[in-house]
Amino acid sequence: MALYVHKYGGTSMGSTERIKNVAMRVAKWHDAGYQVVVVPSAMSGETNRLIGLAKEIMAQPDPRELDMIASTGEQVSIGLLSMALLALGKQAVSYTGWQVPIKTDSAFTKARIQSIDDAKVRRDLDAGKIVIIAGFQGVDDNGNIATLGRGGSDTSAVAVAAALKAQECLIYTDVDGVYTTDPRVVSEARRLKTVTFEEMLEMASLGSKVLQIRSVEFAGNYRVPTRVLSSLTDPLIALEEEKNSGTLISFEEDTHMEQAVISGIAFNRDEAKITVLGVPDKPGIAYQILGPVADANIEVDMIIQNQSVEGKTDFTFTVPRGEYAKSMDVLDQHVKAHIGAGSISGDTKVSKVSVVGVGMRSHVGIASKMFRTLSEEGINILMISTSEIKISVLIDEKYMELAVRALHKAFGLENSEQ
Repeated sequence: MALYVHKYGGTSMGSTERIKNVAMRVAKWHDAGYQVVVVPSAMSGETNRLIGLAKEIMAQPDPRELDMIASTGEQVSIGLLSMALLALGKQAVSYTGWQVPIKTDSAFTKARIQSIDDAKVRRDLDAGKIVIIAGFQGVDDNGNIATLGRGGSDTSAVAVAAALKAQECLIYTDVDGVYTTDPRVVSEARRLKTVTFEEMLEMASLGSKVLQIRSVEFAGNYRVPTRVLSSLTDPLIALEEEKNSGTLISFEEDTHMEQAVISGIAFNRDEAKITVLGVPDKPGIAYQILGPVADANIEVDMIIQNQSVEGKTDFTFTVPRGEYAKSMDVLDQHVKAHIGAGSISGDTKVSKVSVVGVGMRSHVGIASKMFRTLSEEGINILMISTSEIKISVLIDEKYMELAVRALHKAFGLENSEQ
């Protein structure tokens, strides 16, 4: 009997009416003879409400206690969904992360899954029950509740699917799949039928909000076929139609090798650029600058070190915009005085735009086409970074949407048949 893991996001769980719709959808799959495990998020807006309450008590909430509070949103969701299924005559049972248990490390608010004990879940499935597991959370070796960070329910679902060797992990959300770019920016954007894990990983890391990046990493590492599809369709839609809807995230060998060169245009408004001017050009200088930033748990993205002039160089990198002020404080306190930098400057009005596609491996001229397109629109490039299947540029924020539209058209993505 094939097993499917369903994950429903906060919008899908946004009201009792929507929870009843989720229950009808899950019951339909169970009626068709499939084993089903459901991993829901908290109801839409609930996690923000809980964190807001914590901050009213403590400006910088204690991480352990914050996890204790934030994890309760999913606990409400699983209980409500279980009752909705029971009301439909289904056997259903809900578990928090610590009841499964899903074991994590002790990095509160950003914990990572270490293992999942699937014995209890398998017994329930074999007994014909639908199992509902709280997303976003687990338990460390000391019995403390630990959350996986925002969007962690995606990671929970994929991890559960991997542990149970599920046929697919179905990520139900408020969009009907992965698009060539955000349809709100480019109305001609097209839904992709398939996309590789590599492409999806790049898109997630570059700002696509369809899936959390850690969930894509997990799915790719454990070879869990993952499908993104809409929960806002009729819950009683024909099962075969639903099984083939959305976008399947799979492996390159399972897709058409002669697919489009570029699969999508990703963008990220959440960028800030920092430049450390006049630093000594000597071995270890990059570590002396970025080491304290990393120690402050700040993620660095694009990096450029300029050519040395009279033994001095400039060092530029980007960080999430929300970490900009913290990064500048770290640099002022731990870097400037110790390495003899001339000055530190920054810019929070920048955005990153990227072209992504596994087809880049076998086609040349992608970078020149991208740069020519931006040039023709009068858009200046501030920084460039590349990987085997993506090219990213940092540009002024005011040009971001223009750049996305121009690149989408230049690479013919409005005609994509993927």
